[in-house]
Amino acid sequence: MRLSRGKAFSCLVVALLVTCASCNQHKAVSVTIDRNGPLEVKIPDRGVYTGAFIDFGDAEDEVALEMIEDFEQMVGKHQAIVASSSYWGEQSFPTANLKMIWRHGAMPLVYWSPWDKPYEQNRGPDKFNLNSIIDGVWDSYIDNWAEAAREFGHPLIVAFGVEMNGDWFPWSGWYYGGEEWVDDKPDQWEGPERFKAAYRHVVDRARARGAKNIKWMFHTNNYSYPLDTWNFAPAYYPGSDYVDWLGLSVYGQQFKDEPWADMPSLLDWPYKEISGLDPNKPIMVAEWATGEFPHSGNKGDWIKQGLELFRTRYPRIKAAVYWHERWQNPDGSYSNLRVNSSVESLQAYREGVADPDWLGELLLEPVSTK
Repeated sequence: MRLSRGKAFSCLVVALLVTCASCNQHKAVSVTIDRNGPLEVKIPDRGVYTGAFIDFGDAEDEVALEMIEDFEQMVGKHQAIVASSSYWGEQSFPTANLKMIWRHGAMPLVYWSPWDKPYEQNRGPDKFNLNSIIDGVWDSYIDNWAEAAREFGHPLIVAFGVEMNGDWFPWSGWYYGGEEWVDDKPDQWEGPERFKAAYRHVVDRARARGAKNIKWMFHTNNYSYPLDTWNFAPAYYPGSDYVDWLGLSVYGQQFKDEPWADMPSLLDWPYKEISGLDPNKPIMVAEWATGEFPHSGNKGDWIKQGLELFRTRYPRIKAAVYWHERWQNPDGSYSNLRVNSSVESLQAYREGVADPDWLGELLLEPVSTK
């Protein structure tokens, strides 16, 4: 009988080595881990979790099991992390999406964005602006969302207000006073301080509702735009008490008129910058991809380089989520970031994640409820 992945993962049996106190010998003991019980997802000592966002629609929330399975079959690897979004404009919690992902044997990553329709970049703050969040206008929604997360009951990662050090999302510090000093304090800038206050407010309320299963990710863009001191990632950091994962978006060329860049130039300095925020937090490449532009560079080589360097050059990276998406631009050109945009890029991805250091299965451990 062939079990579906959901049934196969309902109870996971692992072999542990324990030491016999009387004979000082190792014996293999079977320990059953109930995936419906309280669990933690372990940070791997060695290896990197593989993950993907799989073109889940304009609101990034149209999660479908068939799409996940098709992607995994295409790349030859189960995904330990599956990413999707929850926009505040929907005023809902993605229970069905998260249950589907967890039953599939993956951990959900949710980009939780304070964004109102029509979800267009390069617009200023909307009704979910940072000031309204800080003032408590949306406390009821935050509380309900957190309670639903608690009821979901399984581990998930939540990134609130991604890429805040860019200038394209309405929660960017750019829109909130930018480089103006707070009360003439040269080490505190108004824009980043607004974001930090909103981030802390959201996390505090979620924790107060008992959503202990949420791991919080501070998710920046690799380089700040504008590239000014006030806008650097450390200015936005809410503090290690509010962060479980450090996240980076690392994109290569996305549009035809952009320059091509190799992975070291995209990641060396940002990795050093974000590593300095906390010496112990795991780092996730929370989004990474490049378009198919043969006249600019070789996408297959770019993917191969990324998959190799993530696990060798940057030891604190413990997960990487590929952004598998394609869209048409207003000028009629296409930005095709999908791993199968060419035979060569798909082959590079398949060969890269085949390395045993790329982990497609979650490392789980029970959590005591006492």
